[in-house]
Amino acid sequence: MNQPAQQQDVPGVEAKLDPQADHGESSYRGSGKLTDRVALITGGDSGIGRAVALAYAREGADVLVSYLNEDDDARETRRLVEEAGRRCELVPGDIADPAHCRALVQKTMDAFGRLDILVNNAAYQMSYDSLDEIPDEKWDYTFQVNITAMFHLCKAAVPHMKPGASIINTSSINSDKPNPSLLPYATTKGAIANFSAGLAQMLAEKGIRVNSVAPGPIWTPLIPATLPPESVKEFGNQTPMKRPGQPAECAPIYVLLASDEGSYMTGGRYAVTGGMPIL
Repeated sequence: MNQPAQQQDVPGVEAKLDPQADHGESSYRGSGKLTDRVALITGGDSGIGRAVALAYAREGADVLVSYLNEDDDARETRRLVEEAGRRCELVPGDIADPAHCRALVQKTMDAFGRLDILVNNAAYQMSYDSLDEIPDEKWDYTFQVNITAMFHLCKAAVPHMKPGASIINTSSINSDKPNPSLLPYATTKGAIANFSAGLAQMLAEKGIRVNSVAPGPIWTPLIPATLPPESVKEFGNQTPMKRPGQPAECAPIYVLLASDEGSYMTGGRYAVTGGMPIL
């Protein structure tokens, strides 16, 4: 399966994806697994984040969506959440700023009065052919967005979380099989898996669970915004299933890990990879 070769400006927008991604708009059916809970989702405007926001809303949760500057995408996510009968707050800004991370948690508490689920999903990536091509500032920025922000968000969120709460961090197949052309990104994704496993042990006595999800190649705006057009055309073909995954195919594991049905699941890393093994 091939997509047309295509390129977008960073960070990418959903409307320009060809073909359009599936976030579960016509397929996801909720069953009350997250009734009246509140979730903060970074990168919730598009891709996996939008699919998770949609699924959480249809399961009964209210959502605060953090995003960088993709206002049109964010408004579409809010429309889907509100269509499901739940509230959605939109907060733009760069999570590379620790003060913004803390503000996101405070705005969640101000808007909803509680915080039950933190989904650290936003990420930055760029591809490079050699070590010399990686600018120092881009290496640092990738870490600030992908892993340091996660520390600041968790640190701010945990004091507001009660037993039964859940933190879910988006790692990657790159945490196990690093793509050399994505060296900064892949390195952060390994750190996320390790951070999640360690934090799970630290928070277990508080009754707060922490897990990570490791997607394989998922069709999101990040792909044409950060990979060469010819790589986009072949994207996903390396999997045993010979295709990229859709955001909608990731959302169910985020629901399980957030719900009471995942009550004995903490410290894990869960693969959604089209058959690419994580062992």
